[in-house]
Amino acid sequence: MGKLVFHVDVNSAYLSWEAARRVANGEPDVRLIPAAIGGDREKRTGVVLAKSIPAKKCGIKTGEPIGMALRKCPDLFMARPDFKLYEENSRKFMDICREYAPVVEKASIDECYLDMSGTHRIYPDPVALAHTIKDRIRNEFGFTVNVGIGENKLLAKMASDFEKPDKVHTLFLREIPQKLWPLPVGDLFTVGGATADKLRKAKIMTIGDLAHTDLARVQKIVGMKMGKHIHDYANGIDPTPVLAEPEEAKGYSISTTLEDDVAKADQAYPVLLALADSVTARIRSDGAKAYCVAVTIRDNSFKTRSHQRSLTNPTDISKEVHQISKELFDELWNGVTPLRLLGIAMTNITREETEQFSLFQDKDREKARKIDKAKDVLNAKFGSATIVRGSSIQSKIDVGKKYKAQMELQNKKGE
Repeated sequence: MGKLVFHVDVNSAYLSWEAARRVANGEPDVRLIPAAIGGDREKRTGVVLAKSIPAKKCGIKTGEPIGMALRKCPDLFMARPDFKLYEENSRKFMDICREYAPVVEKASIDECYLDMSGTHRIYPDPVALAHTIKDRIRNEFGFTVNVGIGENKLLAKMASDFEKPDKVHTLFLREIPQKLWPLPVGDLFTVGGATADKLRKAKIMTIGDLAHTDLARVQKIVGMKMGKHIHDYANGIDPTPVLAEPEEAKGYSISTTLEDDVAKADQAYPVLLALADSVTARIRSDGAKAYCVAVTIRDNSFKTRSHQRSLTNPTDISKEVHQISKELFDELWNGVTPLRLLGIAMTNITREETEQFSLFQDKDREKARKIDKAKDVLNAKFGSATIVRGSSIQSKIDVGKKYKAQMELQNKKGE
């Protein structure tokens, strides 16, 4: 038997996990009505993070502003994000997956890959096994998943995105002409909107069209690297292994879509402080430091700009990253155009202990690091909002309450 991969994906994870909790408490199932997880209904601020199928039928889209969603569906049920609940349910369903698979790779909080290669003697029917995993998760925890089966990660991922919810689908190499090639080219995993537009303008309308187009022409349309990547994917080619442990991060980043436009620097600084606290906590937990700090801003016309600074001495200290991010922000922003997104990235990662000099005196720098580590321990034990800097609490934006959920959602490792 050859390679065999499962992709397990929670159906509308945040909403499903909220619904399962409510059903367990004897409340109605919000998956059956127009419902969404997102920002503040009363203030009509924030964005939709997840939605029910009835909400989707109302035209509501993930990522759209709450105000727009409520105009489409005035009776939309809304709940605030609960990331403690999400992490708990993520761990539960992946633990079940680990009971069956030799190797499980966590792709995100709500999806994972299972390398089932070589298990045919134990599980001779992979489809039956996928149903067993799916049904156990539903029956034990009250939420549903889709399971995709294929000979590689791409095919398993594409299969899991077929009809939802609570389904098992296969996409084997022999099934590509019937199941994959008729799909619109924009449905191919990793083909974004801009790339899909370029392909459609070149009369490449389906995944099959892409698969049968000469590689050189595809590369001319979308670029050498992307062209080769999506041409391989269209033909079902993906040599990427399922990894039991994630690869070391090449960088750490975090961003937040702001509920209200930032129109003054003193509104942005507390947000940058919260971002700096979060991203440095992650980099410290991995025993790493960064030689480069970058700040990204996006205005209300969706124009994105970024600015970075290379450091002689690597850092993992919140206070330093906040100070650098403020300086980068001041250099980057024109002080006039309202902003909708702020982000911080730490790249050029090292795990070496050598330091040459610092922005602070050595004594002050070590003191700052000890404070950070003490805060990390308390937050890990009692929750991420246990220790919040005073300047954050006192700010008009109140970062601790207003942005935490969205920041945690968009917190990405390895960008």
